[in-house]
Amino acid sequence: MRKKFLFIFFLSILSLLASSCLMSRLERKLKPADQDWLSEVRYIITPEERKIFLELPESEREKFKEDFWARRDPDPDTANNEYKDEYYQRLNRANQMFLGEGRPGWLTDRGRIYILFGPPTERHTFPMEATGYCREVWYYGSFPVIFIDEHCSGNFILSAINLEHLQDLNLAQGYFQNTITQERSVFDYELKLARSQRDRDSLRARLVFSMKYEQIWFETRDDASLETQLFLTVEIKNKAGETIWSGQKTAQLTFTDEEELKKMRGLKFSMDVEINLPDEKYPLPPPGKYLMYSTLKQRTEGKELKKVSEIKL
Repeated sequence: MRKKFLFIFFLSILSLLASSCLMSRLERKLKPADQDWLSEVRYIITPEERKIFLELPESEREKFKEDFWARRDPDPDTANNEYKDEYYQRLNRANQMFLGEGRPGWLTDRGRIYILFGPPTERHTFPMEATGYCREVWYYGSFPVIFIDEHCSGNFILSAINLEHLQDLNLAQGYFQNTITQERSVFDYELKLARSQRDRDSLRARLVFSMKYEQIWFETRDDASLETQLFLTVEIKNKAGETIWSGQKTAQLTFTDEEELKKMRGLKFSMDVEINLPDEKYPLPPPGKYLMYSTLKQRTEGKELKKVSEIKL
């Protein structure tokens, strides 16, 4: 039993490392403007959003940035996005306030706390103490945030007194990240190659589409039932940009009422997309790696999201 547990644990670690390496490779391929933007929003972008951004085709990333800030806009009816304006004001202010640490002020520990929490209600600085350390204490109400400079060189590191304070800090960060607005759910889906079988004359493959139910927007009908449609388009291309297969699939989703839908919270809707080649339109492609372009549209809200990933057929 213990060997089985260790084996599963080892596989989990390998999976996490592989995912992390893939995200790092994708980030290195970003054009400089996209790298800069991803760095600037590092404190507020969710892991889910970061993954989507890195997997998007370059042509779709500007639209993602617009949607990223729109989800955080506390009042979409006004011309200004108060959340975005406040975030960049704090970032610029952090650059001005926290100099001399060998990196931009917004990338320092004090800069990070300032951006996430805003200006402290009190800020106390302590020159070299008996311990030989320099220290800063910021208060947000009665909650202290402590920074230590071990050599009094101007390099202040965030210090948690104990696990209780560390937990408080995590809770406080979650609170202060929402002092401007509550973030709305991000629109996302997954499309993966589940099976691929090839012989001399044919190729059979199965793609699996999945999406969380809480990210699907439903329309309420007169009888209180809920319904919507999802439209998935898939196009697979070779390195020369030539299409070797394309297909579409529509999913009709219906629930009798909101209570039935609530029971699906935390679960995913999934459907299969079958690839059978050759067919009337496309010949049998040679074995190799291909790019899979997909687009998902929701009928109810009218949202559209595009993705691209590499698959082996």
